[in-house]
Amino acid sequence: MPGAISVDIQQLLNGASVPALPQSAVTLLRLSQDPDVGPAEFAVPVESDPGLASQVLKFVNSAYFGFSREISNVRQAITLVGIRTIRNFALWSAVFSLMPNPRCGPFELRCLWQDSLRRAIFAREIARQLGSCDADEVFAAALLQDVAVPILAKEFPNQYAELLQQRNGGQVRLSDLEREHLGTDHAQVGAQITAHWKLPETTSQLIGSHVDVHLAVADKAQAPQQAAVALSALLPSTRDEQWPECPMMVELFPQVLPAQSLPELLQHTDEVFDDLAPLLQISKPARSLSQIWQASQN
Repeated sequence: MPGAISVDIQQLLNGASVPALPQSAVTLLRLSQDPDVGPAEFAVPVESDPGLASQVLKFVNSAYFGFSREISNVRQAITLVGIRTIRNFALWSAVFSLMPNPRCGPFELRCLWQDSLRRAIFAREIARQLGSCDADEVFAAALLQDVAVPILAKEFPNQYAELLQQRNGGQVRLSDLEREHLGTDHAQVGAQITAHWKLPETTSQLIGSHVDVHLAVADKAQAPQQAAVALSALLPSTRDEQWPECPMMVELFPQVLPAQSLPELLQHTDEVFDDLAPLLQISKPARSLSQIWQASQN
């Protein structure tokens, strides 16, 4: 059993464990908060970075949006999908590139990003079907919901490795173990990290509450975004052989989307993942969500 320690979040934020966002992402974040900035002005820093511009165009032409015609320039892309969506994409790309990959027991950054992208796609589709919340904001929060995990694994490698082992293939929730042994959980630390980066307040709030799934589902009428992100956290991890939280998903999912088939949404998530993952340089998991679902039903 790991000994209990206390995580000083402020000390963590001020130390070297939490990397700074690159200047390009900071610039886009600042511009997106200025109501006088339009697509033409916002396109300038994107176009000045050929790599980012190329990625933006691939993103806008992906199955994530499903446009029937090809979008050929950055300004047109921003006009069609909005400044906030392009800002979010730039932030996701930046975060993915700067996260540490610590040696910490069974932790693998590759698996974390696979899980995160699946959850983001799944949560966005729930939000889109609910129709009463910002689906792209939900995608951003679901994608970054576990952003604190590699940082905690780097800061406390021995203790965190034991917690990851104690998950027992997902039979025990990591957040419960963290609260017991660290005095906080990765959701709360993630909320503080994204606030430190000056990401939108809504994103930080959704990250901070994503482990409280029963509360989120019960409050779905007032907080549909929270329900979408929290439900996505119940998806199986690529590193686990089983899906222990499948019964909970089966119980709670119809309370949020009673008319939607869960297997169909899992299949949709797989399809969009296959199209979007290469843009974020995320490899394909060994098993699709549909395959995991089928195995869980046998």
